Amino acid sequence: MTSLFHDIIFGPVHSRRLGLSLGVNLLPTESKLCSFDCIYCECGWNAEHPGARRFNPREEVRRLLEETLRRMVAEGTPPDVITFAGNGEPTLHPDFEGVIDDTLALRDAICPTARVSVLSNATQLHRAEVRRALLRVDNPILKLDSAFDETARRMNNPQRPTYSVHIVAEQMKAFGGEMILQTMFLRGEYDGAPIDNTTEREVAAWLALVAQIRPRQVMVYSLDRDTPCPTLEKVPREELQRIAARVEALGIPCSVA
Repeated sequence: MTSLFHDIIFGPVHSRRLGLSLGVNLLPTESKLCSFDCIYCECGWNAEHPGARRFNPREEVRRLLEETLRRMVAEGTPPDVITFAGNGEPTLHPDFEGVIDDTLALRDAICPTARVSVLSNATQLHRAEVRRALLRVDNPILKLDSAFDETARRMNNPQRPTYSVHIVAEQMKAFGGEMILQTMFLRGEYDGAPIDNTTEREVAAWLALVAQIRPRQVMVYSLDRDTPCPTLEKVPREELQRIAARVEALGIPCSVA
């Protein structure tokens, strides 16, 4: 069963990829707001959440984050990472750059060893303020699930018809390697037709893009939570490790989660 995050600050949770992670949700707490509608999203389909489209105010995010960080430090359990995720795409927030400014200031003042991560689908990289903010955080983790527009459209259901893998890859290249690339691998059936981004054609084309983007790290993973599309299959860890080995052959570290 898919689920939402009903708080602005949530966790901390032990992340498979990031350690003890304190989550920040800039999206509505009772509905989903995203520029993708991924077939594997743990928050469910966009259409299931027709409620209020209200971003959480910058001031409220800052107040709650400060309270939580001070409490965690006082208890001797500071987070390893402050992670922007939640009920959709965090970079859609109209004051995303300001929220990142606040977060970095709080981190530096209260728990300077914590890293700041943003899980993003990379659909807002055309906005200069989003690029600036992502370049300032420790871990800008940007999604790219396929080298082919057709597969990306089926897996991610981008809400803008102009979405282009080529354009997104070019925007990622502009980070000069100061980013982490994240890819979900899955197979199964969607909308009555097979879907599989683990084929040799898919993986080879994806590796070619990885070689061009040259992120400082790649994260590959498969299904771990309930998905709105029930006919998807998790890719075995051994298979993910084989893909990771091909990434590392390019001289780029790759983790499997």
